[in-house]
Amino acid sequence: MSSFIEHFQKRYTTKKYDSSRKINPAILDELKQAVRLSPSSINSQPWHFTFVSDESTKQQLATASLFNDKKVLDSDTVVVFSRINDISFFEKQIQENLPEGAVAYYNNMIKPLPEAEIKAWFDKQVYLALGVLLSACSQLAIDATPMEGIESEKYNQILGHDKYHALVAVALGFRAEDDSNQPSVKPKSRVATDKIVTTV
Repeated sequence: MSSFIEHFQKRYTTKKYDSSRKINPAILDELKQAVRLSPSSINSQPWHFTFVSDESTKQQLATASLFNDKKVLDSDTVVVFSRINDISFFEKQIQENLPEGAVAYYNNMIKPLPEAEIKAWFDKQVYLALGVLLSACSQLAIDATPMEGIESEKYNQILGHDKYHALVAVALGFRAEDDSNQPSVKPKSRVATDKIVTTV
């Protein structure tokens, strides 16, 4: 059995997809459960994940994806990571789902902050889920491309999101054989472990 590190060594930011290959629906279901199980501060879960496989919707998203349009079109599925944008909606959600202590933490430590800082805190939680998805993809042999190069407001309009704000999207699928960014062509480049990890 391959280790997690062996799988992760093989992952990379895919630049070119084979549009003819499709992801097994059961694998997509696993990825949906993976993001659902992502950690967040006080289990706040201030997020929404939209899995887009519909070709018409992908075509619309591609027009709002700047230089990532081809990845959106050729991938099998695009996952849009959004934060809750309506703070009152978020507060209702945690009242209904979190224990009293967690709600008290939010009320005492987060709620008094300016709106922009509250939403920045939401954003941090969403990016935790992004890391979980990329890790799950590597384990399940699905290629992925995280993309901040999107026009968030247009994404919101296309997806009909009034309570959520798109932050980042991830194209999912299978690499094209001639993708020049894959590790067999362009080896991974990372700073040496002893330069960035200290053991005390």
